[in-house]
Amino acid sequence: MTREEAEDQLIAAGHADDDVFPLLDAAIACALHDLPFRDEMPVRRLSDAAASRLAERIKTESPDDALAETLSADLGLNGDLLCYDDPASTDVIDVTNRRRGLSAALAIFYLDAARRVGLSAAGVDFPNHFLLRVETPSGPVAVDPFSEGRVVMPSELTRRALRAGLTPHIADRLDVLMAPVTDRQALIRLQNVLFNRAIKAEDYERAERSALRRALLDPEDHRPWLDVAAAREKQGALTGAIDALARARAVSGEAAPVPEAAFDRLRIRLN
Repeated sequence: MTREEAEDQLIAAGHADDDVFPLLDAAIACALHDLPFRDEMPVRRLSDAAASRLAERIKTESPDDALAETLSADLGLNGDLLCYDDPASTDVIDVTNRRRGLSAALAIFYLDAARRVGLSAAGVDFPNHFLLRVETPSGPVAVDPFSEGRVVMPSELTRRALRAGLTPHIADRLDVLMAPVTDRQALIRLQNVLFNRAIKAEDYERAERSALRRALLDPEDHRPWLDVAAAREKQGALTGAIDALARARAVSGEAAPVPEAAFDRLRIRLN
């Protein structure tokens, strides 16, 4: 798949309703948009294997146990402790080959398998660490795909929230800490991680690509276009940065107007 073909898939995913958002296809398109011309079939084979094995396990195991045992024990998907900051830990093709990745990348496989067998699961945009909310007969539980899919107890969620800087009256509210997000938001979170890492590494081309993917996945959000503009400006692509600001303004409208001063600064540098 070329980068242009990947963009076309991301545009289509961006216009899909949340309840039919093609999570795995969009995640593969994100990976190939970043590094094109790679083989996506290992990802799809892993997805098929996960769904098949999970369908067997849920006959005798609870939903959270079945997910953890299938994805972590049977298929070997776990957190990347040794190369945590490696961009490969955010890429579903690399994660498939290495069987290691960030929590937000591993969650894609958990969510895809759950969808395919009818389990109710969703991402949880927890501070500093992506989790999963899995519905069980006893109620919802938080699952950490980075740590072998183990259940995170409510007391630990509160401790983690306090360490992340949340105030005590928020850190004690499980309804807030375990609020589900859509599959689209889960994939956007992963791209945002990649953007922040690329900015820190001063890899502005990769930062631009990850911001563009966020813009395509959520065409109603103007903020990714501001990140595209910033990354292009860092590369000296001032005309492209102005174009990105114009896209941000077109999307935001009057709700969150892009200041004219941002355009003026780039125009001055062009002249």
